Amino acid sequence: MTYPAGFKYTKDHEWVELAGDRAKVGITAYAQQQLGDVVYIELPDVGAKLKQGQSFGTIESVKAVSELYAPLSGEVVDVNAALKDKPEAVNKDPHGSWMIVLKVTDAADAGPLLDANQYADLTK
Repeated sequence: MTYPAGFKYTKDHEWVELAGDRAKVGITAYAQQQLGDVVYIELPDVGAKLKQGQSFGTIESVKAVSELYAPLSGEVVDVNAALKDKPEAVNKDPHGSWMIVLKVTDAADAGPLLDANQYADLTK
């Protein structure tokens, strides 16, 4: 499985695409493969303040319900509302189906995140 090289990854299987102080967040192909068919996604409201590692919602599949964790601290400035109607988009394109956009409060939070190669090693 390949992972976009420009993204950072968490050990909880979230991906982050950083651009300045904005961070798009989603789940990895590995995570969606483990979950199976996604049927429901619960996401926070715009304006929610999150700390790194804090749960920001849940993703539900036919097999399980899993928590979603903030890879960085920040404020939710955008939510992908389309996923509420079409949660299965995560199965078709996990690295293209962002869930939230954070305005990052501390760029140093990105330090412990994994790069694509490290994440691929983690999921072997």
